[in-house]
Amino acid sequence: VQLQASGGGLVQAGGSLRLSCAASGSIFSFAAMGWYRQAPGNQRDVVARITSGGVIYYADSVKGRFTISRDNAKNTVYLQMNNLKQEDTAVYYCNGARLGSTDYWGQGTLVTVSS
Repeated sequence: VQLQASGGGLVQAGGSLRLSCAASGSIFSFAAMGWYRQAPGNQRDVVARITSGGVIYYADSVKGRFTISRDNAKNTVYLQMNNLKQEDTAVYYCNGARLGSTDYWGQGTLVTVSS
């Protein structure tokens, strides 16, 4: 299964973007899917995750601003990002996790938030 992330770009602070992660196979094969981000000089951190059962986790820094969702028919996971802040600037990576297996990663999409 391959993961293809898209939707990044340049946006002003306070603006919105929607990221998409399209899987080449069924996303039901993943116990959880999520979005991580990595800013220059920082480690890659989780932003939001959604399990196959629909349980959702958000990092504290994005609660109330970001929404993760999944479209099982399209094998796609989305990250709606509202009220973006400069500190949200990072490369965003799509992740698929299977129990007892190596994680799958998309290629990353750059989000740049300007002042």
